[in-house]
Amino acid sequence: MRAILLERNFPVDEIRFFASSRSAGSTIEWNGRVIEVEDAATADFSGIDIALASSGATSSRVLSPRLADAGAIVIDNSSAWRMDPDVPLVVPEVNAHALITIAKGIVANPNCTTMTAMPVLKPLHVAAGLTTMIVSTYQAVSGAGRDGVDELARQLEKSGPDDVRVLAFDGAAFPLDEGVIFPATIAHNVIPLAGAVVDDGSLETGEEKKLRDESRKILEIADLHVSATCVRVPVFTGHSLSLTLSFQRPLSPEEATEILSNAPGVVLHDLPTPRLVTGKDPTYVGRIRRAETLTNGLSLFVSGDNLRKGAALNAVQIAEALLELR
Repeated sequence: MRAILLERNFPVDEIRFFASSRSAGSTIEWNGRVIEVEDAATADFSGIDIALASSGATSSRVLSPRLADAGAIVIDNSSAWRMDPDVPLVVPEVNAHALITIAKGIVANPNCTTMTAMPVLKPLHVAAGLTTMIVSTYQAVSGAGRDGVDELARQLEKSGPDDVRVLAFDGAAFPLDEGVIFPATIAHNVIPLAGAVVDDGSLETGEEKKLRDESRKILEIADLHVSATCVRVPVFTGHSLSLTLSFQRPLSPEEATEILSNAPGVVLHDLPTPRLVTGKDPTYVGRIRRAETLTNGLSLFVSGDNLRKGAALNAVQIAEALLELR
């Protein structure tokens, strides 16, 4: 977030940094200034216009209302407020109009997987009326935080050419620890379980539930049918989604391609991949083709940087949109 504020020349008169008491008193250099980190639990938040919040959901439920009560508009990157009916859930290219009413002084940033798909789905929905989404995700380990990145890096460092050869030719068990962040070894593997299973009898994971519920809210399609399987893959950065969509009206691959060629935040590419999108702002989309299994069906593949547009960039873009509304 700090880097993107500078990259986009966001108009900052004054900036303050807050963290837990463990980091309070340390300093951060930003744009030629050395700024002391304040303790969020005891700080006076008055005088702040826009707050970019990226703490966990538990602390966000305490801190974001305090910031809002002090007069700030809070752009919250946690999962705490996304499904609150009084909190806009915003991707600026898709539903910036939701920022007109901010009842609680809080705006929610979507889940990074949902975010990747939204700039692609919205213009197609406007054109043909999206009714159904069948999706398999391919989520980078950074979506599970720094510990997820460390776990993959550690396992890759431990694995050598002999390990890979055994796995490829003999089918033997891979000789690595299963780790603690993911439910199976992530190195040289694919795990069809991203996030914990929700305790509601559905057997969905939290990631799958977020994808369904957040897509309905952002796209404003309350009855959107969504079937999602969220998968963790051994990639450090970049979430991808394989989407099969059904529409109310026919939409040919050629029409869809033309629509997406003019969509904000979208780039057409023959072969979207995590390596291609890392460090880039847009969602890349390709493999657009008919899906005969669904009425007026289309299949396509999208990739996006889950750390940029999936989190930090979108938060800053929301702040930019708020400034435009003033």
